[in-house]
Amino acid sequence: MLKMNPDFALLAPARPFTCHLPIRLDGVDLGFKNRSVFANLNATIGGHGITAIMGPNGAGKSLLLRLMAGLLRPDHGDVLFNGSARVPAGRIGFVFQRPVLLRRTVLANVLHALAVAGVPRTDRQARATELLALGEMHGLAASPARKLSGGEQQRLSLLRALACKPGLLLLDEPSASLDPQATLLIENIIRRASDCGVKVVIVTHDQGQAARLADEVVFVHQGQVMDTQDIGEFLNRPGTAQARAYLAGELLID
Repeated sequence: MLKMNPDFALLAPARPFTCHLPIRLDGVDLGFKNRSVFANLNATIGGHGITAIMGPNGAGKSLLLRLMAGLLRPDHGDVLFNGSARVPAGRIGFVFQRPVLLRRTVLANVLHALAVAGVPRTDRQARATELLALGEMHGLAASPARKLSGGEQQRLSLLRALACKPGLLLLDEPSASLDPQATLLIENIIRRASDCGVKVVIVTHDQGQAARLADEVVFVHQGQVMDTQDIGEFLNRPGTAQARAYLAGELLID
């Protein structure tokens, strides 16, 4: 008899997200003041596994996440979810590079996220306890969230994002500047969420992290998607000179 993954009920999307995939950016223009970031950008985020967005600083990686989340609107063009320009409301979790936490305890932060997600009051405490256990934070439940270490704060941000059972999880360098132990704990949660059917898109500079987590890589340079490849192909046989230079540690100027 097959045993269900114990994380499945906790992390699996409330409704399958596959009907919203793939995500396509179609002829997207985006600029700020006199600076153009994207001009006629075209990209496709596939429907399988974990997608890593990689590229040099200033390439627009974080802005791609914000466009997908509906936090930014393109000046021209469309962000399409399986052909629809409607952002799937309530189906997207977002973790910023710098944690944004409430001035409350760790437990209260998760309970608040569950309340916003519409989880019945009677179910919130048990679900929050399960989420904190998943993130190995049950011993910190009564601690003030803003007094946690950087790794603990980011782990709490990730658990909050998963509280509403999103179908799409967008991560902006969630382990930047963290030590290996903190990074491992975060990557374990990401991997378990993906195994439960959550589509994950992660911005990362870390080639090791991409190799450990990602199924495909979208490589961005000078406001354009230069490569979209399976992770093994990208790391071993990058398709463009810019991607080869990036992987070799050379400086790429946007």
